[in-house]
Amino acid sequence: MSKSLYETLEIPTTASESEIKKAYRKLARKYHPDVNKDPQAEEKFKEINAAYEILSDKEKKTQYDQFGDSMFGGQNFHDFTRSQGSNVDLDEILRQMFSGGGGFSGGFGGSSSGFGSSGFGGGFQQQYQEPNLDIETSVTIPFSVAILGGSHSVSVNGERFDIKIPAGVKTGEKMRVKGKGHAQNGRAGDLFLKITVAQSPEYEREGDDLVKTIDVPLYAALFGEKISVQTLEKEIKLKIPQNTKNGQRFRVKEMGAMNRKTKQRGDLYLKANIVLPKVEDLDKDLVEVMKEKLPKTI
Repeated sequence: MSKSLYETLEIPTTASESEIKKAYRKLARKYHPDVNKDPQAEEKFKEINAAYEILSDKEKKTQYDQFGDSMFGGQNFHDFTRSQGSNVDLDEILRQMFSGGGGFSGGFGGSSSGFGSSGFGGGFQQQYQEPNLDIETSVTIPFSVAILGGSHSVSVNGERFDIKIPAGVKTGEKMRVKGKGHAQNGRAGDLFLKITVAQSPEYEREGDDLVKTIDVPLYAALFGEKISVQTLEKEIKLKIPQNTKNGQRFRVKEMGAMNRKTKQRGDLYLKANIVLPKVEDLDKDLVEVMKEKLPKTI
């Protein structure tokens, strides 16, 4: 978290109260307009006084240490002050931000650090940003859950809970879970999950279609037969036609992945892997016939 008030005073965020005061006095002397005639010195002097006013006040410092430069719209303090223009009352802006009263006592020669008389009504609302309570993390979900949808258990912030996974989700997509981010002052952020779908040892995904390689006995490939195939959802019977070739695909309609835009499912393609029996397991007479009758060239 950026904390540019410390940079303005040229001190580390771990500086003690005495170190903050010492740094302020040194810089205030260096940039006081009565001493430094550089045109930029007055602006720098204003920033130094404002930074010291906040960091020297325990309550304001605690608030700034918690929120950092998010209180200045995410800008560093120098850019923030410049964005307000030269005729605004920076004291008033910061009073609204830090809910404090009274002007800044510059602490240099008894002068006040006020610079300008015009107010900046609503400055706090325009510049202050609430702290980001959202959480972003990654989660890996099982292949079957990504295709069919369902619940998946995640652990975030020491809490374990189930999330609902929509059917057809892909790697790289993001999901939002409301109210499961950081909690503070009665507010809760959201949880943003970047999805990674685990690889499947059985299936490949081609867009909305799925491809699965299935073993086909030689007999079924040669003469045709129905075989049982287990899919992600259920067991089905697949008719293998005679003269099926190795690598041949069979289409099963609408058993692929859900397209989340069209709400239409892709298809499942079953790819034949013809399993040849071992010669030593065949009947000897059959082997002899095959040797005699099978063509030796294609």
